[in-house]
Amino acid sequence: MTEEKRTDATESEELKFKSVLEEDDDVYDDSDENSARWYVVHTYSGHENKVKANIEKIVANSKNSKMQEFIQKITVPTHDVPVLKDGQHKVKNRKMFPGYVLVKMIVNNESWYLVRNTQGVTGFVGHGSNPIPLTKEEVRRMGIEKVYIELDINVGDSIKVINGPFESFTGVVEEVNPEKETLKARISMFGRDTPVELVYDQVDKFYR
Repeated sequence: MTEEKRTDATESEELKFKSVLEEDDDVYDDSDENSARWYVVHTYSGHENKVKANIEKIVANSKNSKMQEFIQKITVPTHDVPVLKDGQHKVKNRKMFPGYVLVKMIVNNESWYLVRNTQGVTGFVGHGSNPIPLTKEEVRRMGIEKVYIELDINVGDSIKVINGPFESFTGVVEEVNPEKETLKARISMFGRDTPVELVYDQVDKFYR
């Protein structure tokens, strides 16, 4: 690998990705360097879909038969945004994070070179030629793949909802189901306690 200009993204940028993608059947493991992991790639704004298509095309046409194993999936996160135009409510699909593409890959000399030198790519999130993979916690927050969640939350603990219809509300845990990875809590909404059922990846422990 050749040394590239540092293209770090701030921690807040890496963590701000929300759940907008379909779940994968595999369980994500960020500790196995020999397995494919998710990386964040910087692109020129407006070139995200072109970069995705170009990488997929290059991988498909690669003379290296293992390239599809090295580079497994490329995604551009999007979401539907309600807009008011000419007095009518409409929904538009927009990129959640302009300038970012997510790539699930095994990083080696060939795969790194292919992605880094794809037209429209400005670099990986990381330090120079060393891309930093997303952690299990970041993948969980982003909803990219299934991640086995070991949540240190018990009955009586305070929690904060981090995504879904009750996002930003806080509450108290009343019941925990580790097998289903769900919990029941009373959420404080507009001065009233409301019982709700949440999945593990919707909550974080809340420290007052």
